[in-house]
Amino acid sequence: MNVRAAVTQSKGAPFTIQEVELDQPREDEVLVHMEAAGMCHTDLIIRDQWYPVPLPAVLGHEGAGVVEAVGAAVTKVAPGDRVAMSYGSCGACVKCQAGRPWVCHDFWGRNFAAARADGTSALRRGGEVIHSHFFSQSSFATYAIATERNVTKLDPSVPLGVVAPFGCGVQTGAGAVMNALRPEAGTSMAVFGTGTVGLAAVMAARATGCTTIIGVDMRPTRLEAARDVGATP
Repeated sequence: MNVRAAVTQSKGAPFTIQEVELDQPREDEVLVHMEAAGMCHTDLIIRDQWYPVPLPAVLGHEGAGVVEAVGAAVTKVAPGDRVAMSYGSCGACVKCQAGRPWVCHDFWGRNFAAARADGTSALRRGGEVIHSHFFSQSSFATYAIATERNVTKLDPSVPLGVVAPFGCGVQTGAGAVMNALRPEAGTSMAVFGTGTVGLAAVMAARATGCTTIIGVDMRPTRLEAARDVGATP
């Protein structure tokens, strides 16, 4: 099928909207009609090749949309379901089996290789391969192919534009507090940098009962946002 996507052609090049060809989903894949996608700092540093992700590629890893079609082996979601997408994982290694997919033994391959697990791409432009499956989604497009493991079914009332950043930025900040630091109620916390990740950390600190939450940033607007979501005035 033909879709429109923001293609990163080469190192440092701008994202350009182009028409590309997208495969139909394989038996374990999910085709999602994209309705929202967050722009993460990781997308920018990959464009600038801080990490050796192959180009040209379609990036984007904070996607949300509506399931258009599913492969024969998919049971978790169905066409019409609203979903958010996050990082990919293999589901078979000891870390995944232990419920820790964020340290999957194939994390690089499932997220930064910009290809399916078998090395193929779902995107082409004429006869040229456009690398896909960045973070198992490549969500800077009108349609994206994900896997059953990296989609989460949403309640119909959840706004897709709000939930999209939960795929990376929000869970990074909140997860650092709730899953790693695990502060006790009544303790204090300082959050250095109050962008999206930092604001998520501030909200998580407030939710876990921290009583003094200090936001540190050089931008007054970000500090104001931090106070709005729970930082100590």
